[in-house]
Amino acid sequence: MRLLPLTLSIASLAAAASIPGPEHVSYDGAKVYRVKTGRQLASVTEKLSRFTYEAWNHDLDRHIDLVIPAEQVAEFESLDLNTKCLHKDLGASIKAESHGSSLWKRQGTNDTSSWFDTYHPYDDHIQFWKDLHTSFPNQSEWISSGTSYEGRDLFGLHFWGASGPGKPAVLYHAQVHAREWITSPVVEYIATQLIEGYKAGDNATTTFLNKYDFFIIPFVNPDGFVYTQTTQRLWRKNRQPGPGNSTCFGRDINRNWEFAWDANNRGASRDPCSQTYRGEAATDTPENQGLDTLVRKLRDTQGIKLYIDWHSYGQYILSPYGSNETNYAPELGKWTNTASQMSEAIRDSSDARTTFTFGPSGATLYTTTGSAPDHVYEIGGAEFSYTIELRDTGDYGFVLPPEQILPTAKEQWVGQQVLLSLLDETFFDGIGPAIFF
Repeated sequence: MRLLPLTLSIASLAAAASIPGPEHVSYDGAKVYRVKTGRQLASVTEKLSRFTYEAWNHDLDRHIDLVIPAEQVAEFESLDLNTKCLHKDLGASIKAESHGSSLWKRQGTNDTSSWFDTYHPYDDHIQFWKDLHTSFPNQSEWISSGTSYEGRDLFGLHFWGASGPGKPAVLYHAQVHAREWITSPVVEYIATQLIEGYKAGDNATTTFLNKYDFFIIPFVNPDGFVYTQTTQRLWRKNRQPGPGNSTCFGRDINRNWEFAWDANNRGASRDPCSQTYRGEAATDTPENQGLDTLVRKLRDTQGIKLYIDWHSYGQYILSPYGSNETNYAPELGKWTNTASQMSEAIRDSSDARTTFTFGPSGATLYTTTGSAPDHVYEIGGAEFSYTIELRDTGDYGFVLPPEQILPTAKEQWVGQQVLLSLLDETFFDGIGPAIFF
């Protein structure tokens, strides 16, 4: 897929990528538009060339989702492009999204439902996971996969069923890109359903925990996430300074993995100011170094049955390879069949009939080099490896309203139950990449 250069809207946004300080970025009055491209991509790109804007998506052959600053809205609307307005006032949408509760406490009944009514500060998330660990003390352990650039613990929870730990691993990564807030509540909901279901004697969750060890890292990018809550809501990367004399900050953690890191010039950027900046060398972020250490440890000790990298938005279930759209893994048949059944179950369970597109990442969406699912498959030996892009398809984008947290989490739990039930199906044996259902 072709990529437009990403330029940030309004002067404060343009500066935000190059300053480490607490200067708050305001989106008041900015609007978010979906611009249809198709055969008119070149013409649309030319018309947009005089604007400063922030592009939210890279799948540009169909449309562009972009933020237009308040002072350029009138001029943009005079272009007479084929557009749909997603946020009439992005600043107001962000304020409505950000009214999280102060420190949340688990109820005595272990009821966590109110947690998913709103988004929460980072420290509250830490407490949530500590409470979950405390609720399952003999069959879980607090783990760390290293520290972030600013020194935050890349904490996680490892939990298991009967006969102790040591079974094949299911590994989840969330909050890789800082602005994708919905990803952490989703894995929190899934972890809660697994643990509480097991404690209640539910047959399905008991089977899952007895067959697999679960490793969940809910904040791969804690520095970036905190930055989105204090300074710039739409920040994407980590908070590592750029190389040399660069005044830009941040590396894209999901372009920094070792496998296929420098495979081509399309899947990541060499520009330190870019949203998809890959870094100066593979795994040159402290976040990737710690995460990769855990991946290799699991590979060598118990094996990785399933890996999922949780993202938003677009509603996709993507398998390797992202680095080459014409390279198909031998396991593609079973990956695609499983994704198809997940997608169908999610659609049938959802009042909104939420539909997920599925397939190999590079061919289905766009090229991504140095990405986690490719690396964990190739280097980590994961039998199943996916990126899941959560709701929605563009009505709200990264600023998903709080009332959609629980429906999003519930539909993903439905999908995970299907996926976990299919991991050991001998039905898939011998299915090659040419067979799809």
